[in-house]
Amino acid sequence: MNAPLQIACIGIDASALLAGAAPGPFVMQPVGSPEELASADADAILIATPDLAALAGWQMLPALALHTAVVVLTDQTAWPWSLQLMQAGVQDVLPAGETGPARLALALRHAIERKRLEAATRRAYATDLSTGLPHLPQLQEHMTHLLALREREPAPMALIALRISGLAATEAALGVESANVLRRKAAVRLRSALRASDVVASIGDDAFAVLLAWIDSPQDGERVAAKLAHALARPFSVAGREQGLAVSAGLASYPEHGKDADSLLRRALSQATQRATIGGGKTASAADRGPQAAANDA
Repeated sequence: MNAPLQIACIGIDASALLAGAAPGPFVMQPVGSPEELASADADAILIATPDLAALAGWQMLPALALHTAVVVLTDQTAWPWSLQLMQAGVQDVLPAGETGPARLALALRHAIERKRLEAATRRAYATDLSTGLPHLPQLQEHMTHLLALREREPAPMALIALRISGLAATEAALGVESANVLRRKAAVRLRSALRASDVVASIGDDAFAVLLAWIDSPQDGERVAAKLAHALARPFSVAGREQGLAVSAGLASYPEHGKDADSLLRRALSQATQRATIGGGKTASAADRGPQAAANDA
């Protein structure tokens, strides 16, 4: 027998409605307030509401819908609000007057299975294979979850974007694999310079991002950004040759520069593009290329 599916519900007690439903079994968990939904351990959330506009404006909804299937039951049929909810991550919006037990049970089960498939797909593509770091979608997902938490528990945080150049010169001189080694070494150096709670992500072939999930003051973000830029500007040893990277760093602070992942990322990247680079240093020439050029140096 399949394990019971846990459904957190608000605005409706669907225990009797879904008792014995074929796509189940379901265990209903009624909650008394929207805030309780954030801590509910559930496979799906069922929200019954007459006001889609208010639900669409609920700041916690995207974070909830990111990891949990959300189904809305409503008497309101305004398509623009339904569309906005779907764009926020809601799996389905059902008309209350036309939705019987069988249809509701099937909608919940379909929503849960789609969400499980989405999660499996995200895990499969969550890592940049050349560095072992999370990539951009994974960073955005993590930031969305963390920003939802910051709405309830305010605290400063910062996002640092680091643009690098010099990989193309290394590739031209020593080959593709040596350039990959240099990029991996840059990732390791970044990771070693940060706390375990900070997140380092690869956001492109020539850019990294660092999420400082908690800082004492906004000034700490600038200090860490400068430290990381200077760390990457120090020469690397690749295939026995000294290789340098030029680095520029940009910073976006929460909540000063934005309250959503996209705004913070755009600001940090824009600032990194506008700021002067540091470093660069010596790079190998094409004459240095040899059979061991891709060796991973100690």
